Amino acid sequence: MVKLNKIYTRTGDSGQTGLVDGSRVAKSDPRMAAIGDVDEANSAIGVVLFHVADDGLRAMLARIQNELFDLGADLATPGDYFAPNEMTLRIVQEQIDRLEREIDVMNESLSPLRSFILPGGGQGSAYLHLARSVARRAERSAVAAAASAALNPLALTYLNRLSDHLFVAARYAARAEGDILWKPGATR
Repeated sequence: MVKLNKIYTRTGDSGQTGLVDGSRVAKSDPRMAAIGDVDEANSAIGVVLFHVADDGLRAMLARIQNELFDLGADLATPGDYFAPNEMTLRIVQEQIDRLEREIDVMNESLSPLRSFILPGGGQGSAYLHLARSVARRAERSAVAAAASAALNPLALTYLNRLSDHLFVAARYAARAEGDILWKPGATR
């Protein structure tokens, strides 16, 4: 369990931060950008929770928030051995499989898409679309970081599936209002 008695340490004042193994990297390192974007996606989901009432959806999002902390720890752990153990958090295939099952269950109650949709469809849905776009940015940042450092491939897959999950969740939350369809060239 993590125990934090003091929030400020002053160790980052020079623009560096620590990774799980104790090594130090610049706060501008691509790995840190990915970790920051994952944190922002988690915060966006926290906002979503104030705007959705569906208990099942809330439970899914709460699990995802916890997993995003695990994902941040995964990204902050250097090395090329990606199996979890007692001391190392790693994203695992079962977490991705669960996201896919939840996507399939939500999708069962939705009509097939006939066009791209515009973000909106109610307050909860709009915030889910915002969280989805932040998750997409986190994925792009993680892919960029993986170009220069070994990262768990399942962490990248999880981020890709997460944005899919949040997209379907946004549609699911907007069922009563319906999708707002993109009308290509409508304002020409």
